[in-house]
Amino acid sequence: MTSRVIGALLRACLAVILIITPSLMIPGVQDETIQIVILAAVFGFALTTFEYASTYPGLVEFREAPPFNRIRFLSLFATVFLLSAVARGTTDPSTFTEFVGAVGTLIGKAIDFPYSPVRLIVLMLPEGATAQEIITLRMAAGMSYLISLVSLAIFVIALRITGWPKRKGGFNVWVNLPMFDPTAGGDVVERLERDARFNVALGFLLPFLTPALIKGASGLFGSISITNDQTMIWTISAWAFLPASLFMRGIAMQRVATLICEQRARNSASAESKSLQPA
Repeated sequence: MTSRVIGALLRACLAVILIITPSLMIPGVQDETIQIVILAAVFGFALTTFEYASTYPGLVEFREAPPFNRIRFLSLFATVFLLSAVARGTTDPSTFTEFVGAVGTLIGKAIDFPYSPVRLIVLMLPEGATAQEIITLRMAAGMSYLISLVSLAIFVIALRITGWPKRKGGFNVWVNLPMFDPTAGGDVVERLERDARFNVALGFLLPFLTPALIKGASGLFGSISITNDQTMIWTISAWAFLPASLFMRGIAMQRVATLICEQRARNSASAESKSLQPA
């Protein structure tokens, strides 16, 4: 119990660091923004502590099946940290921020081809957008999208190498999939495979649909603006992180369905062998 609480507090502290990173790195943050960040950090600390300190299922999926959430957290933290470094470089440049900006510019130009997610993000800007705004948004979108692809590749490699999620014993569906009800009706494997396909399809389409939806809603709510660095950081981070997270969730659910099928086959073979034994 003590180790579980200590682990929960450590994870909560990491969540707080993630939330306050842009405010710590970007100079000249307004007092109202600081208050909102503090409130979000307190909420994140409490939620993470309660989730990981409890032995019962909550809201976090695959809580007891590392490294699923660890890879997702590192991906989001790397995105937020690097985008914060880019934003800091506009007012307080340093060797590190200039290096990150140069690398981000190269990545953004490489991924910015017709019909790519990065091109669609750039097209969200209003017609009067300056060249610097276009460069900054392209840089941020390209860097965050590449990080999401790398994190997805790392998860697939880890799944293949470690045999996830079996390396630490059995897989508890109740704890790791709290939103999935095995008794809701229908075959569990079919439902897991259907949910897996839905998550993968949505993860593929979301980077293309989100810019179109935002562009369509700009007539009602106004055009997007990246003058606020924190708004840009969290918007682009979410745009890149959510599709990769859905991809990983779909792959994980398909893996769980495969494990259930393998367990059923072993149980069936064992029952058949026992029935063939002489009385």
